[in-house]
Amino acid sequence: MSSRLAVASSSASLAVLSADVSSHESLPSSSQPEGGKAWVDPATLPSHHHPSFIGGNTPEYVKQLNYNTFMCYGVGEEDSFGYKVGKAVRFTEVNVNRKLERQGRLEATTIAELEVTKHMLNGAGMLHGGCVAYLIDNCCSTPLVVLGLIQSVNGVGVTQSMNVLFHSPAPPGTRLQIVSMSIALGGRVMSARCEILDKHSGRMIASAFVSKMQPGSSKL
Repeated sequence: MSSRLAVASSSASLAVLSADVSSHESLPSSSQPEGGKAWVDPATLPSHHHPSFIGGNTPEYVKQLNYNTFMCYGVGEEDSFGYKVGKAVRFTEVNVNRKLERQGRLEATTIAELEVTKHMLNGAGMLHGGCVAYLIDNCCSTPLVVLGLIQSVNGVGVTQSMNVLFHSPAPPGTRLQIVSMSIALGGRVMSARCEILDKHSGRMIASAFVSKMQPGSSKL
């Protein structure tokens, strides 16, 4: 009986959240910070096709604009650093949930996957720490973009600091699951956290906290 009540409660919460998130679909897709034009506006970036279905409770336009930002601003052109790795990332879920323990504040979560391949390895034949940092920097930015789109603020920033903990190695063939969650989004400063797991074993490979900010117009 208690499990049925829990499921019913969870379904009710999801319905309320879906209504809350969907209400933002009528808002202008361009999100700008107070006092001026957004330095990177997800709504103005070229569209990129995601090759597989993305689950989660956010509207489709949020998933699309988030992926456009990931590809255009994070991954870049074909001759950009790490392009082959970034292009291989596949998002599986994009969610926004209301956290009751944080007085009902919204938290965005993105889940992405990719397989460790030969060009991602160090000399010891394991996933390179620099590749881990690249994945964290790009993937950990995405929940901030998502939350910004939902709240009609700009969630695109440059990285100020990144604190990475390396827990265990990842040999070639490991299926990485990258779970990124927003922590705070307000004004020019924003933060998120990230965990990289072995999808099949659940083993933690790396975790990180990332702090980002929007640059002032004088630095652009």
